[in-house]
Amino acid sequence: MGETRLVVPEGLACMALREFLQKECGFSTTLWKKLRRSDTFSLNGHPANAARTRIKSGDELCWHLTEESRIAPEDIPLDILYEDTALLIINKPAGMLVHPTGGEHHHTLANAVLFHYETHGEKHAFHPVHRLDRQTSGLVLIAKEPHVQHRLSKHDAIERIYLAVIEGVLPKPCGTIDLPIARRPGSIIERMIAPEGKRAVTHYATLVQTGGLSLLALRLSTGRTHQIRVHLAHLGHPLLGDDLYGKRTNRLRRQALHACNILFRHPSNGEDIKVHAPLPADMSALFPEISADSLFSQKIHDVLIKL
Repeated sequence: MGETRLVVPEGLACMALREFLQKECGFSTTLWKKLRRSDTFSLNGHPANAARTRIKSGDELCWHLTEESRIAPEDIPLDILYEDTALLIINKPAGMLVHPTGGEHHHTLANAVLFHYETHGEKHAFHPVHRLDRQTSGLVLIAKEPHVQHRLSKHDAIERIYLAVIEGVLPKPCGTIDLPIARRPGSIIERMIAPEGKRAVTHYATLVQTGGLSLLALRLSTGRTHQIRVHLAHLGHPLLGDDLYGKRTNRLRRQALHACNILFRHPSNGEDIKVHAPLPADMSALFPEISADSLFSQKIHDVLIKL
């Protein structure tokens, strides 16, 4: 994980370092033991015994750990839209897995990111804050340290906006889909609407209608697996090209879903971060009229912020 510097946020009561790291930073017991035995911990610039340290608001914590990863670095081009000492935001192409699976260990976003770290002299494991399906394109937020990943993984820490294409027109141009999602019995992949499922909330707005297609902007209030795909399929309008919840089409060779905007408050300095990834060529070709609209990104946000 390399060197980590962290300032204890304001308003936090005095507590043991271990309690702070495990409750506020997501440290596992294993990671805490590693830190305790490393003899690299310092408090406000002075070496300290981690096991005996109590911290308060404003204290500066520093430690240095080596984090092992079984993922092999690979020289794969990355479309990096934002990077600092704590975070990385990648515009992932459709067709790329975010993380190696049991059957595929190479050519994933994780392999590419670890190569990027290696070539820049950084030592981090792969800590995605969220994931995208293989055939979904767009923004993936990656933390360089596990405590940053933990803070951004909390409910409502980030706002994500997607663009999607469906055939036909939804009954209402704007609305909210609030339907629970569960795993389909007998399948490890497919999900379904079910009363016993976990609550899932998707806000949507229709941006463009042309040629029998609708371009939607969607904002997620929850992050269930296949949430957008399942919700739209339930309304009778599955994503164009979604062969799991809809059908294949010659108009697009993958599901028409793109993570276009991420908005969040930086966990280190409180700065508001907004990143936009333009609609990729295969989806924008379906709507030529938007390619000349320089304000299209702002329109997406303006529409959805009202929902």
